[in-house]
Amino acid sequence: IGTMSRHLERLLEIDKLIRTTRRPTTASLAKALEISERTIRSDLAFLRDRFHAPLEYTPKLGHHYIEPEWRLPSVPLTQGELFALTVGAKMLETYTGSPYAMQLKSAIARLSERLPETTWVNVRQLAEEHIIFGGGAESELDPDIWHKLEDACSQHQVVLMTYYTASRDAISERKLDPYLLHVYRATNLYLIGYCHNRQQFRWFRVDRIKKLELLPEHFIPDPRFNAKEYIGNVFQHEVGDELLDVEIWFDAKTAPYIKERRWHYTQEIETHADSSITLKMHVRGINDLKRWVMWYGRGAKVLSPPKLAELVRQEIEGMRNNYDLPQGCKL
Repeated sequence: IGTMSRHLERLLEIDKLIRTTRRPTTASLAKALEISERTIRSDLAFLRDRFHAPLEYTPKLGHHYIEPEWRLPSVPLTQGELFALTVGAKMLETYTGSPYAMQLKSAIARLSERLPETTWVNVRQLAEEHIIFGGGAESELDPDIWHKLEDACSQHQVVLMTYYTASRDAISERKLDPYLLHVYRATNLYLIGYCHNRQQFRWFRVDRIKKLELLPEHFIPDPRFNAKEYIGNVFQHEVGDELLDVEIWFDAKTAPYIKERRWHYTQEIETHADSSITLKMHVRGINDLKRWVMWYGRGAKVLSPPKLAELVRQEIEGMRNNYDLPQGCKL
């Protein structure tokens, strides 16, 4: 969506500049749009080839239409499709870290010009007044870093990044082969790539990348890397070094909330006579599992693996100490 909206917005702006500026040249168009002359030449060729634009260039007139009445063809967009795009832009704007929100809104505004004004007013009013998004916690994302990562992933370009690791409260420099960008729960944006420092694939929160440099060297992607399988083994968003056979018991009161969702593609649920259940999964990410289990309080109990149960026990013990609760007291 982001790439398409940027291209559409640029074509519309080029069309406007050709009609309204005096003797537009490739250089002046590139300067006005703050892009390269190579990109302008590509866009002009796109207008000629795809939309049959009657474009010509002369030293006296610059780039111009030899048929001034020619117009970019109307975008075949229905009211429902524009509404869907409007809601999508509103959702992206809610999550302030989105690198595409403003560009998508701008593209939608251009598209709306091709609909009757009353239709657009009704679409916008419905989206703004009757569909509300709650973004929750917000993250600060540098759009420039995100777009650089887009290019690096698509061009298989090695990057050097300055990264903040929250668990160690430390800054480090990493050389990385970027493979893909993963959006989790709309607000959490991750980069997955091969870390030269650790000699293994790792996940990195994009908003924790403090500085990013695209290096001149390129990498050949490992043909054994399967993105769907790699992401599929993860529980929530944490990647561990080993796969865990997990069994968690949930009481009858909590069970309906567990059964109404599919938490992992490997999950199996065993229902007991008292309506409690046991959830079984084969996943990575022990710390996220710990936090998830504790969300359900006394309604959940880790049966296996033992080290996950021990992590939960230690967390409970630490909480008990925080509140000066002696062993055996009732909460």
